[in-house]
Amino acid sequence: MEHRACGASGLRLSVLGLGTMTFGAETDEAGSHAQLDRFVDAGGTFIDTADVYTRGTSESIIGRWIADRGHHDDVVIATKGRFAMGDSPLDAGAGRRHLTRALDASLRRLGTDHVDLYQVHCWDPRTPLAETLETLDGFVRDGKVRHVGWSNVTGWQLQRILRLSEAEGWARPVSLQPQYNLLERGIELEVLPQCLEEGVGVLPWSPLGGGWLTGKYRRDDRPSGATRLGEDPERGVEAWDRRNTERTWDIIDAVQAIAGGRGASASQVSLSWVRQRPGVTSVILGARTVEQLEDNLGSLDVTLGDVEMGTLTVLSTPPMPDYPYGFVADEGGYPGWDDLGAR
Repeated sequence: MEHRACGASGLRLSVLGLGTMTFGAETDEAGSHAQLDRFVDAGGTFIDTADVYTRGTSESIIGRWIADRGHHDDVVIATKGRFAMGDSPLDAGAGRRHLTRALDASLRRLGTDHVDLYQVHCWDPRTPLAETLETLDGFVRDGKVRHVGWSNVTGWQLQRILRLSEAEGWARPVSLQPQYNLLERGIELEVLPQCLEEGVGVLPWSPLGGGWLTGKYRRDDRPSGATRLGEDPERGVEAWDRRNTERTWDIIDAVQAIAGGRGASASQVSLSWVRQRPGVTSVILGARTVEQLEDNLGSLDVTLGDVEMGTLTVLSTPPMPDYPYGFVADEGGYPGWDDLGAR
């Protein structure tokens, strides 16, 4: 499996990462360990988790797998902290108290004295940014964390994070973990150009749009049964009523047409599009079963040509907001959008 540098850092990640949000929830421990085994067998090295994934169960499952298989030096472990793990109002946020307690708890569950990448799970408007960044820097200095990163921030927030960390000489983020797929391309307005400019590696989550881009849903056929939307049709950003639009179905039709012509699955085509986008270091997979993971790994054998990439990119391009983005772009002052092939 190809490995790429995470932005401008020395951290190298497999181009596909194994997301573990299903571990302990939709996937039991035996199935989770089977996924980890298959991923490593395929050459994968990047394993992504978070403390809130099944209230720490995902990390514990990974920790037991590492202890049993002895793979600690063969994989890159990333985890995240910021969200609440309990009901206490003190048990959340990106402040020093919570992040310190969260990291220590993650290390205990993972059975290790350090993680390779620790990411703040989301911007925290209630905590001074300097406190968060200084805390992260302390983790690196103490040897508990090798690299730091963020997830779920806007362009101006990422800019503040980078400038303040540089000004104070604190550990600079090497990664950003955003949602990015053919249905959700909002990061291309500011976040992705910022990552490209600043040398921050992009680690997309939900590259299959929560299952929408696998081809398992049908136009005008509200899902039911044992699928994510069948069990929970109001599931966050993936909710049926939110994404059941003509744009969505046009994109899915195009993905399936390309997949049919290649003898590939819709998932493989969709994953390949994300993998081939500028700035992407590692695409985070999220499978329930080894069979789904196997299909996702097959995307490594699919490299889309210029025409196929262009077709999907143009078709999936959302309308650019008129102001300020459209106005500035019309005056030639927004090259990032054009360089990404989104307009």
